[in-house]
Amino acid sequence: MTRYNRHIVLSEIGQIGQDKLSNAKVLVIGAGGLGCPISQYLAAAGIGMLGIIDFDIVEISNLQRQVLFGNSSLGQNKAIAAKKRLKDLNSDITIMAYPYKLTHKNAVELFNQYDIIVDGSDNFETRYLVNDASIITNKPLVFGAIYKFEGQVAVFNYQNGPSYRCLFPNPPEKDTIPNCSEIGVLGMLPGIIGCMQANEVLKIILGIGKVLSEKILYYNALTLQTSTLKISKNEAAFATILKEKINVSKKVITTNCQHEIKEVSIHDILLKENIQIIDVRELYEQPKINNLNITQIPLSELEKNLNKIDLKKDVFLFCQSGVRSKKALSILKTLNINNCFNIKEGVSTINNILNNRSSLKKEQLKP
Repeated sequence: MTRYNRHIVLSEIGQIGQDKLSNAKVLVIGAGGLGCPISQYLAAAGIGMLGIIDFDIVEISNLQRQVLFGNSSLGQNKAIAAKKRLKDLNSDITIMAYPYKLTHKNAVELFNQYDIIVDGSDNFETRYLVNDASIITNKPLVFGAIYKFEGQVAVFNYQNGPSYRCLFPNPPEKDTIPNCSEIGVLGMLPGIIGCMQANEVLKIILGIGKVLSEKILYYNALTLQTSTLKISKNEAAFATILKEKINVSKKVITTNCQHEIKEVSIHDILLKENIQIIDVRELYEQPKINNLNITQIPLSELEKNLNKIDLKKDVFLFCQSGVRSKKALSILKTLNINNCFNIKEGVSTINNILNNRSSLKKEQLKP
């Protein structure tokens, strides 16, 4: 077939290999920064059945790195928008769009329909769920993750090899790790890591090369250096997952912070006196803010610095986008510190408004 000629002329692939690709079924978790290049190159390669699951919608901030989408995609479900673009790229394959959230209730049934699972998710809750469902359904899992300028790639559960839990047995505490929206990511990085993941998928299907199992690859976009870390299988982790089935994912990812979160807008506190404003971002994220009396207590150090919280004042917490400040507020609630509120706006909005606080006061005092 002319479309796949450059594959077929490769002696390592040939027509037999291309037929293997055409008969393969691959499910991509997420149609975001990683999911876009993964699904794009798998579709171009001729994967016979390509599934994409994502409940999110396309926003303008996605376009910096999610290359399947354009302005015409804004507001559309990502899985559906991705399917439309991929059908135009290759109309010869079957593309399934699942415009809903992957959960412990639907993961096993969905995974059973595919040969290989590719994780393009952007949160730990989904990552552990995908890992556990892959083990239960005995599907190889091609893993990828990104952080600022660095990426990771690995193949888990391949030919009875190690899983993600063998490397990281339990999820980090909820909201303690900033995501891309909070800390940023180089636009090209998910393209690089996503292509590496797609490459591993083809190697698994074709049976060529050396699959990236029993180790994880680290990539640095600033230095172009790579390194690998060996992973040993943890039989106990597998036994627990297989014994408790997919409910284990639901159990370990639930948070014990069920306290009511009191939120305010920064506009509500502009003219208030006798207040304390606390920045719970990590210190390396906290540039100096001139002329503002802000207490810096990183979320990771919160319980060690309770003495810095003024119990005689109303306390207002903020972070990059409001996620970690909610977590900080929940922690303080468990310690019976109740005079605290979460500022729901992100730091950029807060900075802009707080910098005008003095002028607003002066304006109010005018006769």
